[in-house]
Amino acid sequence: MPADVPHDTADVPPEYALLVVDMKEYSQIPEARMAPTRSDLDDILATVFAQCGIGEVITLDSAVKDRGDGAIFVLPARHTARLVDPLLGHLSRALERHERSRLASAPPIRLRASVHTGPLEPPDHRGDAANDACRLVDSNAARQALAAAVDHRVPLAVAVSDTVFRRTVRAGRTPVLDEHHFQPATARVDGKPDFEETCWLFVPGLAPAVISPYLAAENADTPTAPAQRSSSAPTPASTTSSERQDSVRQKGKASGKARLVQVGRDYITGQEQS
Repeated sequence: MPADVPHDTADVPPEYALLVVDMKEYSQIPEARMAPTRSDLDDILATVFAQCGIGEVITLDSAVKDRGDGAIFVLPARHTARLVDPLLGHLSRALERHERSRLASAPPIRLRASVHTGPLEPPDHRGDAANDACRLVDSNAARQALAAAVDHRVPLAVAVSDTVFRRTVRAGRTPVLDEHHFQPATARVDGKPDFEETCWLFVPGLAPAVISPYLAAENADTPTAPAQRSSSAPTPASTTSSERQDSVRQKGKASGKARLVQVGRDYITGQEQS
């Protein structure tokens, strides 16, 4: 008989849902406003989780990894669909309310977010799923989606992993959101040549046809979203698209401050991008 395989290598760890949020231009906020702004975001997220009936967000330091300008939330896998719908809609509306009520001296809160799922090793919740969730939120595709959002005064852009999309949206587990609300893209991260994953971009209130021109040429091989297959969909002029891509690339440049973020076993190093 074959020798027994050690337990820790034979068993796949339990699966969890992950929500990663990252504030745009947090490093540019005056130091005196950083803590209050982050507190405002924490309050918004706590309210949104409650609105969605999610009361089991893991709050241990080892599970919610503070990124300074955001955080990684680890939840039971059964909440995966709720992280897409209704959470993203509630989060966008909460951010819009914050924008309307904030003082002129308070900075705006504009978020990139990602939703992913996968196995993580408790109690520290280490694993590739956490690494990939962070790479999704840091991807060029997510940054370009936020550029579209900001230009249209929307405070949120989200990259949903293909795994989550298939298990939730395509499986019919999202009551409001459907496939035509999402723009397919390829998520890539500068300095991470081994990472290239299909993702689905969502900006509340924006059709995929509005997001698509913001995507750089690196995503030109991405399949067309269902909403764009109609012959009536507007086609931007090539010069306008090129100019937009150049603008998006400029917005994605590093701010000049180095960072080191530990996520599981992986360290993400390089220039900070906001």
